Amino acid sequence: MVFRKLPGVSASGMGLRLSQKFVFLLFLSGLVTLCFGALFFLPDSVRLKRIFLSKTETQPVTVGSENDAREHLKKPREQEHQKGMTSAKGETGIKLKSQSRRAPVSQQEVTEERLPAGKTQEDPTLIRSKTESASDRAVLYDQSANSDFFSYKKFKKCLLKPPLGRDNGTPSDPRTSERREKVKEMMKFAWDNYKHFAWGKNELRPLTRNGHIGNMFGGLRGASIIDSLDTLYIMGLMEEYNDAKEWVKNSLDLNSNGEASLFEVNIRYVGGLLAAYYLTGEELFKDKVLELGEKLLPAFNTPTGIPRGVINLGSGTSWSWGWASAGSSILAEFGTLHLEFVHLSELSNNPIYREKVMNIRKLLNKIEKPHGLYPNFLSPVSGNWVQHHVSIGGLGDSFYEYLIKSYLMSDKTDDEAKTMYYSALDAIEANLVQKSPGGLTYMAEWRGGILDHKMGHLACFSGGMIGIGADDGALDKKQHYLDLAAEITHTCHESYTRSATKLGPEAFRFDSGSEATATRLSDRYYILRPEVIESYMYMWRLTHDPKYREWGWEAVQALEEHCRVDSGFSGIRDVYTVTVSHDNMQQSFFLSETLKYLYLLFSDDDLLPLEDWVFNTEAHPLPIVRKSCLQDEATQTASK
Repeated sequence: MVFRKLPGVSASGMGLRLSQKFVFLLFLSGLVTLCFGALFFLPDSVRLKRIFLSKTETQPVTVGSENDAREHLKKPREQEHQKGMTSAKGETGIKLKSQSRRAPVSQQEVTEERLPAGKTQEDPTLIRSKTESASDRAVLYDQSANSDFFSYKKFKKCLLKPPLGRDNGTPSDPRTSERREKVKEMMKFAWDNYKHFAWGKNELRPLTRNGHIGNMFGGLRGASIIDSLDTLYIMGLMEEYNDAKEWVKNSLDLNSNGEASLFEVNIRYVGGLLAAYYLTGEELFKDKVLELGEKLLPAFNTPTGIPRGVINLGSGTSWSWGWASAGSSILAEFGTLHLEFVHLSELSNNPIYREKVMNIRKLLNKIEKPHGLYPNFLSPVSGNWVQHHVSIGGLGDSFYEYLIKSYLMSDKTDDEAKTMYYSALDAIEANLVQKSPGGLTYMAEWRGGILDHKMGHLACFSGGMIGIGADDGALDKKQHYLDLAAEITHTCHESYTRSATKLGPEAFRFDSGSEATATRLSDRYYILRPEVIESYMYMWRLTHDPKYREWGWEAVQALEEHCRVDSGFSGIRDVYTVTVSHDNMQQSFFLSETLKYLYLLFSDDDLLPLEDWVFNTEAHPLPIVRKSCLQDEATQTASK
């Protein structure tokens, strides 16, 4: 090839320029290499990486298949089960009441491998909130302190009744009082062993007498402590409560850099801290929950605003569960945020939390729903359903629960939530509610129009849910809803009575001649779940039928006989044999939900009265937001 000589430039001049360019390019490439080397390899470069990579970085997901998600979240992923048994609310699993109502994920269904998934898209409102989160947030909190819009004192003035009742809810009937004291003793026994053998860890392993950390809380610790705060307080276990409070003050580190379930952190940590604040007025809990709430916001950085299920609390990166079809988000997870996020906005005077969950509602109202039903998998990128699997148990459960509770928590002003709930309930009755040949009412699952005649333990919360919504449906259907709630609760009780241990299996079926019985080995375990007892508590308060307290006492006796071990309580692998094999896990929700609902069942109705409180899906009580009362209080304060 012949190079043409440029006019007026000598050969020697051209050679000089080329050498200078070469030296300059060599220097520049070295500088770029040095800068990017520092960016990627210096110790604290994670946040810098996100500045450069946030719009192109591929998010990791957990490997899995569509079928892996069938029992999703409330069950721990790393919980050890032998002989092919599945565990329940675990590390990956999650409580899909929420993991998701907490659908279980078995150990065999999840691996630790991670693969690339979808990209993260920054949300302009979140970018603003991040940049304002230092000085501007301090100003916001200062303004909040001055206006005192939702202060603890004003909140208490808006309650209709004292939170702990006239006499801490002590029943007048001696036998009921004795039973309540037994539940309190169970709580103290579970707590004392956790404190002795697993203090600061997330959960107790009572057989091996050590702590369990897990990986679904993203490096956060003390799940059993946070979950127990309100239970200890309402039971009057004040020494234990004060120990828990001191741990929160001195040891709860929110600056973790691990991978957390948005759902589990929200219902346990956010819900637990909120409830502790509202019951006690301790500003410590308010400060902690507002700090944690801000760390959850980046999960909503998706094209649709539907949050992904997993978030790194340190870096803010998020991704979907690998077993969730096509990188989808789970209905019971993104649908189980509303109660807590509304209270985060109330306490912070920052509307962003409310806006995030209202955006979810907006999308769900716009999207077409097959037969009026809400499938369990939704793409956070396209905003479309990924598949048509519908369940009132795992993967779907607490979405419906939060619709009716959002309406109740709004002092019955959230008409959108009310409309969505009763429309969904109509579709559920038309498509999923079934009657067995033996006369048992149950909720089947729906897979693209084909019914699967299975009902999970997680779905047994629905008796209580339908019950608390009975008053606010169509006037001519109040009794219908109460009857439906009672029938479903009865069916779930039957799943307990038909086992050798008088504890219910993870799932039970109504086909091949079986009714309310687990027909698969993988469904025969019990992990201290609360859902059946939860419905007993609600149905007792709604009807005062004594059978619900008797059924609750049967559960107490079964727990004592088969789940109590020397150093705590443990789930069992097979409810159909009295020669039990324990799973070596005292779930934190046993302290937060199972024992709390039993204690409330044997208490007077004025202990956390339903006129003032709603319970999140982890049984943490949150107050009804009476806007008119709070605004009146604020006006009176300002005039003074």
